Amino acid sequence: MKQYPVQKARVPSGETIAYRACGSGGPTVVLLHGNMSSSVHWQTTMEALEPHCSVIAPDLRGFGDSSYEHTFDSLRELALDVAALLTLLDVRQCALVGWSAGGGVAMELAAECPSMACKLILLDSVPLTGYPIFRKDAGGQPILTEPLKMKEDVAVDPVQVLPMLDALRTGNRALMRAVWDATIYHLCQPPEEDYEEYLTATLRQRCLVDLDYALMTFNISHRDSGVSPGSGRMDRIACNVFILQGEKDIVVPTAWAEQMKADFGDRAQYITFVKAGHSVITDDPELFFSTLKGILGVNGRE
Repeated sequence: MKQYPVQKARVPSGETIAYRACGSGGPTVVLLHGNMSSSVHWQTTMEALEPHCSVIAPDLRGFGDSSYEHTFDSLRELALDVAALLTLLDVRQCALVGWSAGGGVAMELAAECPSMACKLILLDSVPLTGYPIFRKDAGGQPILTEPLKMKEDVAVDPVQVLPMLDALRTGNRALMRAVWDATIYHLCQPPEEDYEEYLTATLRQRCLVDLDYALMTFNISHRDSGVSPGSGRMDRIACNVFILQGEKDIVVPTAWAEQMKADFGDRAQYITFVKAGHSVITDDPELFFSTLKGILGVNGRE
């Protein structure tokens, strides 16, 4: 995996946003990572796009090399950090690619700055109505009629949150690897050297409770999610939308992606990867890179 150096810029929120960049021509592409990850996880994609595009991959607030001066409650706050970074870098128009939680940040950014976003590419993305966390019963199973609504409850969730907080606090690579093997890399693991770098990046996250709460309360649809009323901000997204979904994804169910396609209607194109789960980047990289370059209009261009 090619290594890209970290650069940094201070934005008006008071945060210092780290980012990796490559390429110098073609369309500008902004890569937004998901939960438990950072721009490190995009480096193979950056390498594939570098000959064709100008690529920027930020670390979101509280991840990787970015600062975490202030807590946050919404994905929109993260999107505003990225918008400020892009303004500082004099990016006036770009394609946004968001993986998992980064898809929600990309949607908020496209809604906040509709003239800046020329394409919105959602990869195994959180849906328009957010990612719920449910109260657990005595056996640790989710009670599907009782979604959590308060950040304080998220912080003490005994199954999805507390073990991850402990792993982050203690640097427990074995537990983190087991979680990734079970949920993200259950079909195909990255090369060992890359995997170790990904785990190091994962363990640098400082904002897990904030991010989980932001995902839980995210809702830019016109429906009440049971946690948050719909803001309707999806209507502000002016560009074409591309929904890319691994058919074997066990983190973001295919049904959620299909509902997102129905919500966006004719504005969205739905593309599935039959051999991939939540990490299309590692499960079927060549098909993913080819598909992404096709969407960006740079296939075959050197």
